[in-house]
This record gives sequence, structure tokens and C-alpha cells, in this order.
Amino acid sequence: MDLTKDGILLIDKPAGWTSFDVVAKIRGARKAQFKAAGITPTKRQLRVGHAGTLDPFATGLLIILLGDATKRSDEFLKQDKTYEATIHLGSVSTTGDPEGDITVESEEQPTEDAVRTALATFNGVITQTPPAYSAIKIGGQRAYKLARKGQEVEIPSRQVTIHLIELLDYTYPELKIRTHVSSGTYIRSLAVDIGEALGTGAYCSQLRRTSIGDVGMAGAKELTALMAID
Repeated sequence: MDLTKDGILLIDKPAGWTSFDVVAKIRGARKAQFKAAGITPTKRQLRVGHAGTLDPFATGLLIILLGDATKRSDEFLKQDKTYEATIHLGSVSTTGDPEGDITVESEEQPTEDAVRTALATFNGVITQTPPAYSAIKIGGQRAYKLARKGQEVEIPSRQVTIHLIELLDYTYPELKIRTHVSSGTYIRSLAVDIGEALGTGAYCSQLRRTSIGDVGMAGAKELTALMAID
């Protein structure tokens, strides 16, 4: 694939990679392709960015912007997004995902009716507090950096919109949902709030983004198919 052309590249991000890892990998491959063609790339030609980060444990759609297309990032950042998430009930995590310290909270096993009732309460405009382990800036520093230092992080709540939340499967302790949300919605926070609504505690154990605005997974490339991964 020709990575020297400016434009948009859709990536199906694997778990374990940060969004920055993907950007760095593609920038390196873009630079290598320019050099292989006998071209010394300019700083502009080596511009690579993304239009909406994904947590390291998450998979799915990552929009990569090459060259002058990096100017279009705001166009995608403000779009609605859809996700499929697996929520683990009965335990809580310091980060709201599998990467934090996990503690058993409850052995209560909600019925499917109780789960459906709880999910329904999140439809529409809700107030949500983003996770302490997030890229939101507090006093000029990323919240997750402060949290990793053991500092108490207070992030203001915000209003977000849950356009759709549907139950795909429920086999205790895990329930799987599909949700269509406004920009700025944290699915990790949604999972935690669902656990609180059920009285069990919860964290997001798996997360996959399937669309950003009108852009879906169709045509998204796996990194292994795009380039050799060391």
C-alpha cells in the first residue's frame, strides 16, 4: 500500500497498542517508503495523526490522517461514535478497564430483566464523570499522569448523549452491549455507572469501536496486513 500519499487511512487497531504506537508505526513506514522512492521527506510529508484516540486495551476503528489530511482532525473528533463493549459485573477496577487494580465488589447476580431495566436508564442525555485515568488535561497536565503519581484527580462531570444502548448478550458476570454515543462519552465511565446502577460494581473488560460518524469498519486495514510488525 502506498503510504506516501496524503489522505485518510482506516486502521483496525489491535489490543495492546496505544493510538500513538499506531501513529508512530505508520509514520516510520511512510518515511521508509519515501526513502525507498529516492525522496527525502519534508516535515509536512511526515505528518501523521489520528482522529480520536482509543485506549490501549480497546480495538477497532482508528482514523489515521496522513500529510495535509491532519488538518481534518476536528472534523472527525466531534462526530458520534458506536462501540461494542463487554462489561464485567461484580468487580471494580482503578482504571475502569482490565489494566487497573481489580477488586471483587459483589457476588450478587442481577437478572436479565434487571440488566435491561438498568441499561434503559442511560438512554438520552446523562451526566458522566470521565475516568481519572484519561487524557483530559487538569491544570495543564494529563489526568492519567497525575493519577499514576498517586495524586487525587478531580474531573468535572459533563453531559453526554447516549443515542442507543442495547443488550447483545448476558451471561453473568459479563454483559455485552452496543452503544451509539455523542463525542466525549467515555465507555469506561458508562460501564462503571452501569455497575453502580445494578449495585454490583463493574468495569469495561473489552471495547471495540465500530464507527466514527459515517465512517465504519469497511475497508479498515489490520496493521499486520499493512506492514511487518517487529
